[in-house]
Amino acid sequence: MTAQREWFEKDYYKVLGVADSASDKEVTRAYRKLAKEFHPDANPGSEERFKEISAAYDVLGDAPKRKEYDEVRRLGPAAGGFGGAGAGGFSGQGFPGGGGQSFNTGDLGDLFGGLFGGGRQRRAAPQRGGDLEAGLHLSFADAVRGITTSVHLPSDKACRICKGSGSKPGTGTKTCGRCHGSGQVDDDQGMFSLSSVCTACGGRGQIVVEPCTDCHGTGREASTRQVKVRLPAGVEDGQRIRVKGRGSPGQRGAPPGDLFVLVHVVHDPRFSRRGRNITTSATITYPQAAFGTQVTVETIEEPVTLKVPAGTQPGTMLRVKGRGVSASTGKTAKAAGDLLVKIDVVVPKKLNDEQRSALEAYAKTFEPSVEEVTS
Repeated sequence: MTAQREWFEKDYYKVLGVADSASDKEVTRAYRKLAKEFHPDANPGSEERFKEISAAYDVLGDAPKRKEYDEVRRLGPAAGGFGGAGAGGFSGQGFPGGGGQSFNTGDLGDLFGGLFGGGRQRRAAPQRGGDLEAGLHLSFADAVRGITTSVHLPSDKACRICKGSGSKPGTGTKTCGRCHGSGQVDDDQGMFSLSSVCTACGGRGQIVVEPCTDCHGTGREASTRQVKVRLPAGVEDGQRIRVKGRGSPGQRGAPPGDLFVLVHVVHDPRFSRRGRNITTSATITYPQAAFGTQVTVETIEEPVTLKVPAGTQPGTMLRVKGRGVSASTGKTAKAAGDLLVKIDVVVPKKLNDEQRSALEAYAKTFEPSVEEVTS
């Protein structure tokens, strides 16, 4: 198992505010709500809370990780090798003289080999690459339509001088004198031998004799790489998109980590979102509101002509079907939302003589009561 100590110290379900029986959709919904509320761009000073929320979703939002998390928390600290001698819940009854069945150290070695490190010649297991996170700013239109784009990530590659060996050209490596080539050091604790990665060679079992002067023995040099990311139609501000296998490379053939793309949707003064609906506004004059008219309204695609009925009141919301967000989940596309157009009626700040006379004449023929105005 790849359990981390933090798994035993933090309740990720509590962090996201969901029950441990919550469905994947409920977990994702809770994460998106909290990520939007505590994102540092919208809530300065909430960086630590945002990191805590992201760490919780990194585990609970990944089905295999969530299953493993639930299992190690059920088994307790012994599942991850973090407990002491009694972490597994054993008493003297299991040992000679303890009043129960006797076991020899070979039996215990087989039983706990994975927990305490096993044989002395076992090298450190290759480690999965780390996960990476990158921010991506999208226009409102691209977020609605969906887009395939690239993100630039800091990375490293094999040193061009030593070809990744870490050794100065013409030299080689020697067996580590501390771990004798095993990559691990053992600390004998009576019948158990607790193993840890050798710090002298980093678990490789070999030590560079003369380090490469360019990479200083690391075998790597700084670089950048581009990762192509496909963002679905209807992606929202604050949404976290997982790109499997595009994180940091694993060690010695282990699988790479994942890339998480945090979406930032740039504000568009013309539009806003209400679920899968897009909202905008159109301005007309008082005569147009009274007589009815047609107005041209911008959409994410081409403009549309909207019919405004006679007698339309200020603030009326008119609907243009199918001109909202066309979201999709997996292979099943959802119906597109609508465009909601709020009608604003402009009141002239200045009138010329002709306009004033006409308006005064109108006022004399039609002076509604307060009840009629407010009804």
